[in-house]
Amino acid sequence: MKSVAFQTLGCKINQTETAALQTLFEQSGYTAVPFNAHADVYIINTCTVTHIGDRKSRQAIRRARRSNPEAVIVVTGCYAQVAPEEVLALPEVDLVVGTHAREKLPQLVKEAKKGRLNCVAPLEDKGCFESLPPAQSIERTRAFLKIQEGCRQFCSYCIVPYARGPLYSRSVGAVVKEVQRLAGNGFRELVLTGVHLGSYGVDLPERPDLSELISAIVPVAGIERIRLSSIEPTEITSALVDVIIENSKVCRHLHIPLQSGDDYILKRMNRKYDAGEFLHLAQWLQAKVPGIALTTDVMVGFPGESEAHFARTVEVVKRCCFSRLHVFKYSPRRGTPAAKFQGQVPSGIKEERSRLLIETGSQLAALFRSRFIGETVQVLFEEKTGRGRLAGLTEHYIRVIAKAPTALSGSLADVRISGEEQDSLYGELLK
Repeated sequence: MKSVAFQTLGCKINQTETAALQTLFEQSGYTAVPFNAHADVYIINTCTVTHIGDRKSRQAIRRARRSNPEAVIVVTGCYAQVAPEEVLALPEVDLVVGTHAREKLPQLVKEAKKGRLNCVAPLEDKGCFESLPPAQSIERTRAFLKIQEGCRQFCSYCIVPYARGPLYSRSVGAVVKEVQRLAGNGFRELVLTGVHLGSYGVDLPERPDLSELISAIVPVAGIERIRLSSIEPTEITSALVDVIIENSKVCRHLHIPLQSGDDYILKRMNRKYDAGEFLHLAQWLQAKVPGIALTTDVMVGFPGESEAHFARTVEVVKRCCFSRLHVFKYSPRRGTPAAKFQGQVPSGIKEERSRLLIETGSQLAALFRSRFIGETVQVLFEEKTGRGRLAGLTEHYIRVIAKAPTALSGSLADVRISGEEQDSLYGELLK
């Protein structure tokens, strides 16, 4: 049987798309193997958010060729879309495909065996939503369904609008049909993903919004949880919050990118809100949906960020009471306005600010987890941890470990929380 290996760089969207591509190739008769193994086809799903992503992509390409000099090397993703000629100029590469039309990839691999191909088309020629199968978790408990593509935010540091193109949404009917199929295959949690998830529906004739889509999914039997991957603060509506409140299937967890807590930096980033508006949103959500978990992304070291700007970010982070923080250091990306900004922050200062903010995030996460000690929570078990124990996630995206039979993997069960274990909670399975 033919074998295929995947390497993913970058964001969760890339991870979701790689998992979907793996399903596509398995449906085409391939067996997936680890990237460091001998394979007939290697697919590198690239990131180009920073020049570091470009470099790591090239390293992965060279590593694949060393693993099998006769293999077909495929490069896809954002780096391939933005710089296809640069990628195809690498002698190891056989096929370049961008960020759309990848449902044809198994056939394109066959054609690439006859000669090297650049199949990257302009994003304006995209025409419709990319039809890839849903991504699946290893234990077939959680499915990642991409419902939206493209971004038109044009944050000053971000290349994504140039790599992903205009906004496209999957129709409500198509989404519901796919969700029904996933439920029939045994999936219990559905994660709705998109490059700019909150813009869902703006391109469709009926202009349905995210709250309407979720309301259409809720009745599907078998799906017991619906989670949103990430949503911009400016796109959280009262209707969306009402859907969360009114439907127990919808997770009390929202990932809302903050990026900075300082108004001057937010303006330079071309974000569409100020720190006060974000803080008001967080506090409003916590009042409307008691116990909601708010997670976020924060960037440190953006050009012009002073100690005072950073201190304001730390203060806003603390006041928002996030349950989890993803901290990353700014890195210039050619082709973006911010790469030319004055006031680039030295790497040593970025490292120190990152360390401080990660430490703050760890403290906030521990504080949020501690709320659940002594409480009973519902856990979707999905992995073995040894010693007769299973681990899974709560609706608040907290990992919980409990002694439980293997047969419970893929099922929801009640656990009485008794303590913490590193970044997880542990407890007793309730019969």
